[in-house]
Formats: sequence, structure tokens, C-alpha cells
Amino acid sequence: QVQLVERGGRLVQAGGSLRLSCAASGRTFETYAMGWFRQAPGKEREFVAAISGSNSGGVTYYTDSVKGRFTISRDKAKMYLQMNSLKPEDTAVYYCTADSLVRTVRIGNAVYWGQGTQVTVSS
Repeated sequence: QVQLVERGGRLVQAGGSLRLSCAASGRTFETYAMGWFRQAPGKEREFVAAISGSNSGGVTYYTDSVKGRFTISRDKAKMYLQMNSLKPEDTAVYYCTADSLVRTVRIGNAVYWGQGTQVTVSS
């Protein structure tokens, strides 16, 4: 059974940093594209960042609102989202996602999704 499990979400003050991780099990995800989405209360789920698989060079993509503040990365075991200079508007449930195609990840149609981890940024 394929599972994606996110960890690292918590309450943090504005200007602070958090590192989210996503662990995959049940299959090998090294060549899969992976990404992060988030959903704030009362809002639609939105794309945050994505990274292509190891066979595609690990190319990264970001939504404009997080460029320069967030960094997506991965190793053989996990994917990460380093979040710096956090703002109250970054408050959301953050979801890990994976698919064989990075374009599918970026538009939110990936096959695999985690359960999410809550990030709350206080002002």
C-alpha cells in the first residue's frame, strides 16, 4: 500500500522557519515527481512547490508567493519543504503529493496524496 506521510507542521511566529518532510512508502518514488500543496480555511487547495524525479534532474517549481522564501528538496528517502520568513497567510494544511509526471503534480492531479500537516503562523 502506497503511503505519503507529512511531518513538521506546527505553530510558529511570523518571520520564523519550519521544515516539512514527506516520507513515502509502498513503492520507490525516486523517479517520481513530488510536490506540496496547501489549503487554508475557506480557500481552495493551491500549488506551493514541486520537484521532478531523479531521472529528470530534480528541477524545482514554485508558486510566486513563496519564491525566495521556500525551498523544496528531496533525497532517496524523503521530500522536504524548507519554509523561511513565514507569514500569517502561509497558514494552511500542507499536503505532499506524487506522480510520475511533474506537470500532473503541478496542476493537482497527482495519483498519490498524503493526509496533510497543519502549519499555523501567528502574527
